[in-house]
Amino acid sequence: MEILGATLRVCVDDLETAIPFYERLAGGRAQRFERGGVQVAAIGCFLLMSGPPAELEVLRKVAATIAVTDVDETHKVLTELGAQIVAGPIASPAGRNLIALHPDGSVYEYVDRHV
Repeated sequence: MEILGATLRVCVDDLETAIPFYERLAGGRAQRFERGGVQVAAIGCFLLMSGPPAELEVLRKVAATIAVTDVDETHKVLTELGAQIVAGPIASPAGRNLIALHPDGSVYEYVDRHV
């Protein structure tokens, strides 16, 4: 399993207000999509999310999104290390992903770029 990098997850009240700040900070343009009623903007290493409070409550529990080369291999390694797979692997706009609960209680999303 190879970790390629991490994306910081930021829940915001107003996506339209937050985007210009993060575009300037990261030096790039937002790539937008929607998932499960949540509006998302990916900008550099930031993943901005805005939507219904109940949905954001769940999303806030995920510490970060970690890019990996292969979600299936990651699933195998995490399971061998005692992590609990909470969701996935499933296809998403960013690639295949899974959500894992680490033995220490931390929750992370793992995503590959194989669409």
